[in-house]
Amino acid sequence: MQIKTVLMDALAVDRALKRISHEIIENNKGVNNIVMLGIAKGGVPICDILAKNIFDIEKIEISTAKLDITNFRDDKTKDNIKENLAVEDIGFSLVGKDVILCDDVLYTGRTVRAGIEAIIKHGRPKSIQLAVLIDRGHRELPIRADYVGKNVPTSRDEIIKVEIDNNTKSVILCQ
Repeated sequence: MQIKTVLMDALAVDRALKRISHEIIENNKGVNNIVMLGIAKGGVPICDILAKNIFDIEKIEISTAKLDITNFRDDKTKDNIKENLAVEDIGFSLVGKDVILCDDVLYTGRTVRAGIEAIIKHGRPKSIQLAVLIDRGHRELPIRADYVGKNVPTSRDEIIKVEIDNNTKSVILCQ
C-alpha cells in the first residue's frame, strides 16, 4: 500500500471533530437525550473524542459504548448469522434516546446498515444519527451521514486510512 497524500493532519482532524460536536449539540437542542455508540473498531475513538468535546462544551457527560456489528454484517453466511444473533450488552438503554452512531469512514453504507440493525435489537430509539470523520462516496445502500468531517471523492481502488490513537491523528489516502 503506497501513500498518495495526507488528507488531514492532527489539527484538521481535531477541528473537524470539534465542528461535528457543536453540530450535534445544535441539531439536538442540547445533549440531554443523547447517547453515543462507536462502531468497533474505527468508530470507537471518534465516539470517545466527540463525547469528550461535548463534555468540554456542555459540561454534561454523554453515555458511550462500543457497538459490535459482527453478527449483523451481510457478508456472513445466513447460518452463521442465525446462530450468532446475541446482542452484546452496551450498559444503558437506547429506548427513546437520540443515538449518535459514530464511524471513521463511510463508504458503501453496509457497515452502517449493520450498525442500525444492531441498535434496533437493543430497543427502539427516538432517532439514529450518523457521524463520520470521512465520507468517501460509493454508496451501495441509501445511507447518508448527518455529520461529516470531510467529504473525499475517491476511486474504488483507493484506500482511506484513519489513524487515531494517543500519539497520532491523521487521515491518509493510499493506493
